Amino acid sequence: MKKLVTALALSIAISPVIAADEEQVMVVNIKRLSMEMAGKMAHAAIDACRKEGISIGVTVVDRNGIPQVMLRDTLAAHLTIEISKRKAYTAANFNAVTSSLEDRANTAVGRFDDLIMSAGGVPINVGGFLYGAIGVSGAPAGETDEKCAQAGLAAIADDLDMM
Repeated sequence: MKKLVTALALSIAISPVIAADEEQVMVVNIKRLSMEMAGKMAHAAIDACRKEGISIGVTVVDRNGIPQVMLRDTLAAHLTIEISKRKAYTAANFNAVTSSLEDRANTAVGRFDDLIMSAGGVPINVGGFLYGAIGVSGAPAGETDEKCAQAGLAAIADDLDMM
């Protein structure tokens, strides 16, 4: 009887530890944009800037800042691709519109080579989930870059919100 009580007490004592281990998450599922959705977004940004008479480069990155789609309109300068990539990378890593980061550009954080803290980068944050970011470069003003990036996001936001 004493062995039974001891065994029962021991099993009760360690059961919270076992339950805690069973609740540990072993795998994390992460939603990602499909190539088609990233492409739709990039094309929508280009179309928005074309309506303004502006040729741009646009990059859509995943949540880690890795490019999924990079497009350069016919007359956009070559450097628009690199700048759009860095704007998207910055927006994804800070989960913030890059125009809101401009005051940090001359700080220690702003001195990382891959960061560009000027208008034109927009996080793809829909339904509280960060999918990545879109970056646009090529307009004479960063505000126009950002407007075109927002148009790209708007093209897919409803689809993502329904997921």
